[in-house]
Amino acid sequence: MRIAMIVLAAAAAQTFQSETWNFSLDETGKIARGFEAKVGTWRIEELGGNRVLAQQAKNEDEVFNVAFVAGSSACDCELSVRLKAVSGAFDQGGGLVWRARDEKNYYITRYNPLEDNFRLYKVEAGVRTQLATCDIKGDRAWHTLRVTMSGSHIECFMDGVKKLEANDGAFKNAGKVGLWTKSDAHTLFDDLTLTRKL
Repeated sequence: MRIAMIVLAAAAAQTFQSETWNFSLDETGKIARGFEAKVGTWRIEELGGNRVLAQQAKNEDEVFNVAFVAGSSACDCELSVRLKAVSGAFDQGGGLVWRARDEKNYYITRYNPLEDNFRLYKVEAGVRTQLATCDIKGDRAWHTLRVTMSGSHIECFMDGVKKLEANDGAFKNAGKVGLWTKSDAHTLFDDLTLTRKL
């Protein structure tokens, strides 16, 4: 389910729009309404009475699974999601994608409990370059990832704590937002929220 809200920030004299996708009304076994799977198998799963979007493909080690919010466009924005790593032999966890031109060009921040780290990358022509990293003890609990980008400045948060920061100008224009996993990572996602300037 998609929830949209426009917030007027009088002090800053700016208008922001927030949209949230929580999947509660989506049909299990199918991709969420308003999403497009570019790589991987993205399906709604039932979990304890709640519905979540899951990446289910068991792809090879170097495959990046990407699902976009169809028709989305954001440049300076804040993006967040709740995620839970379930399994994966090659890779686990996942993260957020923004300013995406397509499935081979975008920024991504991701949490990997198999490697015990949280990282920020850019992917250009399918090639991933690391921009920042930190060590985080991995587990199978729910975590909230959040990223903000203004101009070329990026900040990444995990469970409300800033962990990563970098500057990069590879993708200057507005692009799609979405979700990401690697290879065979079975990961659950919920409450994807985008806030952007209008």
